[in-house]
Amino acid sequence: MEKTQDFVARVNALSGWVKEMGIVILTATADEVTCEWEVSEKHHQGYGIVHGGVHCGVIETLASIGAAAVAHPRGQNVVGVENNTSFIRAVRTGKLHGLARPVTRGRASQVWEVWIRDAAQQLVAQGRVRLLCVDKNRALG
Repeated sequence: MEKTQDFVARVNALSGWVKEMGIVILTATADEVTCEWEVSEKHHQGYGIVHGGVHCGVIETLASIGAAAVAHPRGQNVVGVENNTSFIRAVRTGKLHGLARPVTRGRASQVWEVWIRDAAQQLVAQGRVRLLCVDKNRALG
């Protein structure tokens, strides 16, 4: 398995939604994934609070990174098949932090739980993601 710092650097270098949202992955292992981002207008919905889809996206992202850290050394990719996210507290500004930990890391599927907290450590959103582990040679989609 590649070094943790190398894996984090590789994830942070990817283009796409995570980069556009300003999310920075801080740690990424088979046991825990963490991130942070500064809330701005691009994260808001019409009422000026963070859009629920942002929370869902962060939760899915952290769970996927953690599950990949488990599956890639086994020659597998992972795809999310279920995301259940609860929105606990509205946020307009500030830095948010995400923490993901595995519930189960099975050969065919994994389940990860994720918590998003504000700078005061108040729970903002919480979710659980179920991911399917598939052989790297199998086409996705």
